[in-house]
Amino acid sequence: MSLNIVVMAAGKGTRMKSSLPKVLHKLAGRALLRHVLANTASLQADARIVITGHGADQVEAAIGGEGVRFVRQEPQLGTGHAIQQTVPALTAGGSTLILSGDTPLISTATTRALVEACGGERLVLLTIEYADPTGYGRIVRDGEQVKAIVEHKDASDEQRRLRECYTGIMAAPTEALKRWVGQLDNKNAQGEYYLTDIVAMAVAEGVPVVGVKTADETEVLGVNSPSQLAHLERRFQLVQAEALMTAGVRLADPSRFDLRGTLHCGKDVEIDVNCVFEGEVTLGDGVRIGANCVIRNATIGAGARIHEFTHIDGEAAGASVGEGALIGPFARLRPGAKLGAEVHIGNFVEVKNSTLAKGAKANHLAYLGDATVGERVNYGAGSITANYDGANKHRTTIGADVHVGSNCVLVAPVTLGDGATIGGGSTITKDVEPGGLAVARGRQTVISGWSRPKKVK
Repeated sequence: MSLNIVVMAAGKGTRMKSSLPKVLHKLAGRALLRHVLANTASLQADARIVITGHGADQVEAAIGGEGVRFVRQEPQLGTGHAIQQTVPALTAGGSTLILSGDTPLISTATTRALVEACGGERLVLLTIEYADPTGYGRIVRDGEQVKAIVEHKDASDEQRRLRECYTGIMAAPTEALKRWVGQLDNKNAQGEYYLTDIVAMAVAEGVPVVGVKTADETEVLGVNSPSQLAHLERRFQLVQAEALMTAGVRLADPSRFDLRGTLHCGKDVEIDVNCVFEGEVTLGDGVRIGANCVIRNATIGAGARIHEFTHIDGEAAGASVGEGALIGPFARLRPGAKLGAEVHIGNFVEVKNSTLAKGAKANHLAYLGDATVGERVNYGAGSITANYDGANKHRTTIGADVHVGSNCVLVAPVTLGDGATIGGGSTITKDVEPGGLAVARGRQTVISGWSRPKKVK
């Protein structure tokens, strides 16, 4: 049986007070619309259609490549008018699932249940009971049979006392849906074409109308303002935090935790407050993450300690930290940083596209870019690899057991042999043989009895 998935994403989102279309605002680091598409991907629809309108060019550019077809609604004359625009694009027969692009946390299980309940024969409405249903369309029943959905602005006082509300999500028989939306009119308080009017049409035709209740308010909450977005963000983050804690992760404070991607954790992982995880992150057994760290696209080996205020961003290349390594505080690991076991990267040290072997240390105020560093190297404070000549990047190779003094500049391409020593303050432009000492700095001059200049009064 064929399946269409239609996502309404044409609204302006006036209350967001933003030039960015509402459905592109981010929840947990991902656009609202992307959440909806991701949560329905496993349904394997024959057609996935996104209705755009306000900011259509932006939305289509941002979401293109997701295997969806875009249909524009211009002007925006209501939800029924939106679905009218999709009729030529709908695959014939079967069911059509209709979702909202600003309701990002609808679950795969719920959408699958709606499609199965529809079966190409029934109109299925996802409903929920609210203690305060103000603003929501009310479900009007005759026993178990749904008779109508009445928008809040058009509801009578008696109808406004009903607590069961329509969530904006439905599944309908495709051929009947095409027929119904073609019969809609805009004779209502808002002068719009309401999709909800098809309920009365289904009832009139004798098509069963099923109201399926969800008890999970979070999955049907929409976003209409920055406040609602922030509220939903915290709800979503708490759900993720609870799942991690159930799996054994120790969070210092689940209300101060942000996951904006996927986090895999081993046993006995500890995460302090205000940490942000993005992309794909893996933490091995016994990893401890200090407060205020940001970690993106990285793998942290067992027993490693990431001290406070560390920033790790592997981007597409990824970054990795070996077992038992000590990183930070205030360290920065960039794409291509690959640190072996027991490596030490200290405060205000930056590592990019570099490999450090077991036991290497760069403890203070240093930069390692495009470098290969051997075991047990001690890399002094204030030292850098000068890896860029203004046009091209070059590599620095540092052998095992090398000692690089403080405030050195290693001008790539250059190789320091095993066991070499670089005197502090040196600028090294030539290779250094294994075991050699290299000192490249100006001779010190001392002038006795010198007086500092005095300010003229």
